[in-house]
Amino acid sequence: MYVGTLSFDLLLGDVRSLKEKRSVVRPIVAELHRKFAVSVAEVGDQNLHRRAEIGVAMVSGDTGHLAEVLDRCERMVAARPEVELLSVRRRLHGDDD
Repeated sequence: MYVGTLSFDLLLGDVRSLKEKRSVVRPIVAELHRKFAVSVAEVGDQNLHRRAEIGVAMVSGDTGHLAEVLDRCERMVAARPEVELLSVRRRLHGDDD
């Protein structure tokens, strides 16, 4: 069994309130969950208007499949025009960890 995680640090565009922030972050979280069947949530920077941290996690029996899905998640978030992807942190955990 392997577990892969991604942590996205995002800079949001012209967002002036937490309500506007939710209207940008929620669709990203929902699309990641729907398209890739991963666990995903906003995990940090909840009180900052223009920053967001989104965490993604996935369990798989195959590291190749795990890496492929995480790559596709990263490309999807990077392609979103309303956010700037500042950094991505990726971790893979196996049975030996």
